Amino acid sequence: SSQNVSLINTVLNTIAAEGFKTISDRVDAGESVDAVARDLLSKHMRVVFNGNGYDPAWPEKAVELGIWRIDSGVEAMKRFNDTKNVELFEKMGVLTGEECEARRAVLLEHYVGTVEMEAKVMCDMIRQHVLPCCNDAGVGDRRAIQKGMERIEKSLKEVEEAEDEAAKATLARELRLDTMIKVREACDAAEKECPPAKWTLGTYENLLFLDTHEF
Repeated sequence: SSQNVSLINTVLNTIAAEGFKTISDRVDAGESVDAVARDLLSKHMRVVFNGNGYDPAWPEKAVELGIWRIDSGVEAMKRFNDTKNVELFEKMGVLTGEECEARRAVLLEHYVGTVEMEAKVMCDMIRQHVLPCCNDAGVGDRRAIQKGMERIEKSLKEVEEAEDEAAKATLARELRLDTMIKVREACDAAEKECPPAKWTLGTYENLLFLDTHEF
């Protein structure tokens, strides 16, 4: 992954620090360490999970146990400046409310910009390579690919016209994880039908064994 882990570690360490502070404050107030530990475990044991975190059934099981979850990175970004999060960061002296707002804006803007670049590149590849190759070889569902490209361009316009970064990111996520995937499937199906000599885009074989080919 190209994602920078510094912010993730900042959030995790802030949460851990608050937990240690809670324990320290209670012990300093006169409670025994054992009593505090037992109380916290009884309240929060449901979040301890030692099973298969990749099991498709686990997210639903987590909800049944009362564990809150967010399945979308975009939704997580949008909640960066939620009141409880700002209060945590400010209480621990890590970030101010203004800094939380700024980081939220930067995260959403970066996501939208990345998706816009990917979508525009995909349209260029379809227009300059996929459709000409399909036309030349007489293969593939050219109408579906053409319509798919037009849907991507329409969605890009909707992203650009959205009122704020949160709305833009929500539309960009739908574009990336729904529209573009469906269009990619049509392009992949066409590639399977197209003779290699007529396919002008690099294949995985070209990319993996570039040094073995003669030019």
